[in-house]
Parts: sequence; structure tokens; C-alpha cells
Amino acid sequence: MHIHILGICGTFMGGIAQLARAAGHRVTGCDSDVYPPMSDQLNAAGIDLVEGYAPDQTGFRPDFFIVGNAISRGNPLLEEILDKNLPYLSGPQWLADHVLRGRHVMAVAGTHGKTTTTSMLAWILEHAGLNPGFLIGGVPIDFGVSARLSGKSSKFSKSFDSPCFVIEADEYDTAFCDKRSKFIHYRPQTTIMNNLEFDHADIFPDLAAIEAQFHHLVRTLPRTGLIVSNAAEEGLERVLARGCWTPVERFNDRQGWHVEGEDIDGSIRLMYGGKLLGETHWTLCGDHNRANAAAALLAARRAGAPFDAGLDALSRFRNVKRRMELRGTARGISVFDDFAHHPTAIATTLAGFRRQIGHGSTNTPPPRLLAVLEPRSNTMKLGVMKNLLPGSLADADQVFCYAPHLSWDITAALAPLGNRAIVVDDIDELVGKIAAFAQRGDQILVMSNGGFGGIHEKLLTALEQSP
Repeated sequence: MHIHILGICGTFMGGIAQLARAAGHRVTGCDSDVYPPMSDQLNAAGIDLVEGYAPDQTGFRPDFFIVGNAISRGNPLLEEILDKNLPYLSGPQWLADHVLRGRHVMAVAGTHGKTTTTSMLAWILEHAGLNPGFLIGGVPIDFGVSARLSGKSSKFSKSFDSPCFVIEADEYDTAFCDKRSKFIHYRPQTTIMNNLEFDHADIFPDLAAIEAQFHHLVRTLPRTGLIVSNAAEEGLERVLARGCWTPVERFNDRQGWHVEGEDIDGSIRLMYGGKLLGETHWTLCGDHNRANAAAALLAARRAGAPFDAGLDALSRFRNVKRRMELRGTARGISVFDDFAHHPTAIATTLAGFRRQIGHGSTNTPPPRLLAVLEPRSNTMKLGVMKNLLPGSLADADQVFCYAPHLSWDITAALAPLGNRAIVVDDIDELVGKIAAFAQRGDQILVMSNGGFGGIHEKLLTALEQSP
């Protein structure tokens, strides 16, 4: 079967492409901006890529098209498909029909931490010998790919007798023709609900609308399944109160399941109330990642991975590309990359990083933490959360912001930070200002959910060349 995918270089659609190729289909695809790392993964999988959305791509005559949710009416190729009444599906619908059916689906939902938690869960299952399939909205360093079919030779847990498939379950809408959240299609048996805040202001009017989608997800879960839910999230408690027919285990609860630890030494301890159940060390930092770990450990236990195996896996877990990823060091200055783009994610990432690098001592000043931010998500572009930005950046010693295409005044929004915030609209000028300001020992954290104009390499080069 030949499948042609519109919007193939997005993390989700690129994962779909790799799964379809692994299943033996011929896969081609197109995108308006074909770039690494997804283009490298697709080329390695033998998937041919086309730049742009020219209508003549219908001449490839695939058996059907898969249309990514970044594709809107007015797209020339989509309009040609509709005019010619050619067969098409959304990515989530194809996934549900051709991959997830017959598997034990383990879904990870929530506003923040989905990619990291999904990667943790898949890695724990892999470490336990369960050989899971997965689709993740990023590239886990331990696997090197964002999607894998797998599962055929799995040893099955006593809880269920089908191979596991771990999926990042996004609440964003499905496609131009289906405005339900993606996760509605997946029908998971085990579901993690990490947290719930307002986001995606381009498609949701308010938090209540997102909670309704989570309620729709809960309504599809079986009585024999499991929900692993963050006890500290009021929004999730409201969702469960609207109706729940599935057993629930709560984490991030000091009276129940939680993971505690220290950022300075990387220790983590799995606790049930005041009882220690196991401990290890890892390379991650932040309360948010410890909560992610608790959720992954509880979900993995359902699949037959005991806590000691799960903790051992976490001690070897190398995180996900673009999640506190060290991109390089120049003149004693380290440059990290992180996907954080929501104020809550920015705040928790910076707070964890600050604790990890320390506050210095009487005789030794602390390392300076320089935050470099590109607010480019649809929610950020609309300015819905602009008033939360100064507080989210409080742990940074200096903030550099690149925001050339916003419809609101970010300089005014960051005014509470005073001279600790510098806004620049030209990326080369931004790199020059950072390189001139930085000094040996500084930790530079670049935060964006896009490519940010290749700033990481530009910055490392500029730092090397700076006097």
C-alpha cells in the first residue's frame, strides 16, 4: 500500500510515517519546511520527501493520503484532494485503525511533560524486556527514533496478553475535518494524566473547553483499565468528578504515591506516604520530572515492570532531545536546549536548573543562569499568557528574548524584570549580545518549541570567537 502524508516533518506525522514504513507500506510525504532531525529519520527509513504542497502530487496516485493537523483549508494539495474526491484520513484515525487495534495502549496526556513521561514509560518497559511499540512527540536519546512498531516478540505481563504500545496523547485537534482532540481516537487501556492547564488558545476558548476534552477521553476508558492521575492538579480532579468508570491511582500525593529527591546530587526516592519503596540517582532535575517519574513507574507496574526495574531504568534514562539537552560548551560557557514554551514549563525548568547548578557559597559566586526565550507557540503569539512571563523567568539572572513576529508588546510585558530582560528582533544581533554578555561559568538555557534559527550553533561559534 502506498501512503502519501501531508505535513510529514512534524514530530507526530513523522512518527506515523515511520510506523507505516515499518509495517511494510510504501510511504512518501511533503512539508513546507523539510529539516532535521525528522528529515534525517525519514530519509534513514527510506521515505521520500517532497518540498511544498504542489497540487500535482495527486499524480503520485497513493492508495490514500494522510492529512496532518497543521494542514488547513486553502492548502493547494488538500484542495486538489478534496476537488478530486480522493481518499484521505487523519493521522490519529489511521493510527487507531492500523496500529493500535489489538494492542494494550498506554497513553500519556497532559499540558506539560507528555514527551518526557512517554519516553520514561517506554524506556522502563524496554528495560523490563517488554519490547514496547511507541509514538513520541520528540526523539528519546535512548531509542534514537520517535516511533517504533515493535511488540511482535514481546513477553507479556500477567495483567494483559497483548503487546504494549506507548503513545503521547495530545489534546490538540485531530485534523481540518475532525476537531476532536487527537487522544479521543486512541482508546487506551492505561492512561496517565499528568496535569491540566490552559493552552492552545488558538483552538480552545478557555480551560473548561480543554477539561471537556479530557472528560471525553475518560468516557472512553474501560472498567478494566487504569488511570494514573496527578493528585495535585485541580483541573484533573474536576475532570474525574464529572464521571469516571475506571480505577484511578493518584501520584504526586505526599500521603500516597510520590517521588522525592534532590537536584544537586540527582537522588530520587519512590515513596508511598512515609514509606521508602526504592531509590536511585539520575541525570534529570526538577519537581516536574520527579512527578513524571512517579507516573511512569505506576503505569509501568501495570504492564508488569516492578518498581526496582523501573528505578534502575530511570537511573540509565538519558532524556529526550531538546529537553535540557547540552548542545555544547565554549570558553567554559555551556549552552543547553529546551522545548519549554508555556509559562509553567519555563518556570519549573528554570527552577530545577537553578537548584541543580546551585546558589554558590560565601566565597564562591553561583553560576549565572542566562535564559534565551523565543515565544512562538500559538498561545504565546496570541498574548494570552504574557502577564505570566516575568514570574516564570524569575530564576534567570538575565533574560534574552527574540520575538520579531508577536502581535503584542513583549518589551512592556517583561518590564517588571527591569534591565534583566533584553528584547531583540534580529537573531544575529541577539547572538552578538549574548556572546558579549556571557562569561566563563555561565549556563545558557535556550527555550523554544521551534528551530530558533539555528541559534545554538551560532551562539557556540560566537562564544568561541569572542575575546
